[in-house]
Amino acid sequence: GLVLGVYSSEKDDGAAQFTSAGDAFDRLVSGKLRELLSLCGPPLKKGKTRIFHGLHQDFPSVVVVGLGKKNAGVNDQENWNEGKENIRAAVAVGCRQIQDLEIPCVEVDPCGDAQSAAEGAILGLHEYNELKQKKKPIVTPQLHGSAESEAWQKGVIYAEGQNLARYLMEAPANYITPIKFAEHIEQKLRSFSNVKVHIRPESWITTEQMGAFLSVAKGSTEPPIFLEIHYLGAANTNDSPLVFVGKGVTFDSGGISLKPSSGMDAMRADMGGAATICSAIVTAAALNLPLNIIGLAPLCENMPSGKANKPGDVVRAKNGKTIQVDNTDAEGRLLLADALCYAHNFNARAIVNAATLTGAMDVALGSAATGVFTNSSWLWTHLYEASILTGDRVWRMPLFEHYTKQVTDCPLADVSNIGKYSRAGGACTAAAFLKEFVTASHWAHLDIAGVMSNKDEVPYLRKGMAGRPTRTLVEFAARLSQDSHS
Repeated sequence: GLVLGVYSSEKDDGAAQFTSAGDAFDRLVSGKLRELLSLCGPPLKKGKTRIFHGLHQDFPSVVVVGLGKKNAGVNDQENWNEGKENIRAAVAVGCRQIQDLEIPCVEVDPCGDAQSAAEGAILGLHEYNELKQKKKPIVTPQLHGSAESEAWQKGVIYAEGQNLARYLMEAPANYITPIKFAEHIEQKLRSFSNVKVHIRPESWITTEQMGAFLSVAKGSTEPPIFLEIHYLGAANTNDSPLVFVGKGVTFDSGGISLKPSSGMDAMRADMGGAATICSAIVTAAALNLPLNIIGLAPLCENMPSGKANKPGDVVRAKNGKTIQVDNTDAEGRLLLADALCYAHNFNARAIVNAATLTGAMDVALGSAATGVFTNSSWLWTHLYEASILTGDRVWRMPLFEHYTKQVTDCPLADVSNIGKYSRAGGACTAAAFLKEFVTASHWAHLDIAGVMSNKDEVPYLRKGMAGRPTRTLVEFAARLSQDSHS
């Protein structure tokens, strides 16, 4: 199969405006493609397709996809590069149509931006069907022509990184337990000589005095794991690293503060923070990015049992602060508190944590963007600029003292794990809680609860767990590595 792009017409005559690959193919078939398109009615709108069969012996089926306006660039209202998003969406639709025709291989028009085209193809075809007997036919996308092969390959690596996060988040919680998660990541990193993976057992967690993390894990029969990854990509392995921290609750029942049963199955993806940061490091290693990255993922289940945290219990975090656990379903921040304290051991350039932390984040932004709470405008600018390129957007949220007071005004301990006005500003009080465990001057907390899954909002992702914002984290790390070079 072949997927070709066509721009929407600037003029009223409606003549199709091909990409250079489309033009070349049209010449190859003596103008037949242009002729057929004009016979098919009005010009192709953005994201719409037409399929033609039998035009050329090498490509029995050709899908033409609408790319929208030719010179679409950064849209300041939308905070993303519209041209790149149009390409991702169009190519994904085209590749899925080839898959529906059960054609095993598809060549993809680079559409003027081979990286975006590759991302659209690889992300658009991905589906978790490991456990089904009936699977969709596998389609292998490759670049049409040879002009932009390096950019295409980069797009493939970016998209495969996000697909790894999607795989981990989608897999059932009895398949991705804390130890299985850690082993899966270790296996992905085995071939890189500049990566060390440490799978820390419960005894190590105890020695490190991570009392908040252990308090969440103790309700489950699955032992907790602290996954620690060192990627040494910089020329000087002693350069200050970027430290990624990810919440790794492989299943979240809510604990004693039990969640409603409707939709609880989606809580297999409550390790989305760990999945995205680990996948970002796997991608950074594949791209050979010239910087050092450390990944930290506290992994456990949050289950109700006779051993579980009880509302009102007080636990002690690694930095000595006591925490009143008023709601056992606000457990992610307990894991992160200890992991963030540990992150300060590494003289980090920046600490970035990601977590499916609060339902309140989903209420605030829905699936449009990841909420970012940060004490550093430098860090925010890098994340924001990265997200414009990837189309996987971020939006800055407040870290006001106003919210800190709501978690530090606590009857039994130094800090409470929920704000005293309960639901008001829930994403903001969660961020204020985490800030109590951070002294680094460049720290960002990404609340990814709203972007955890996709229904139909992102056209190049199928329904299911989204693996967002893995590509934004990778692009951010890439920008940081250029920063250190300059």
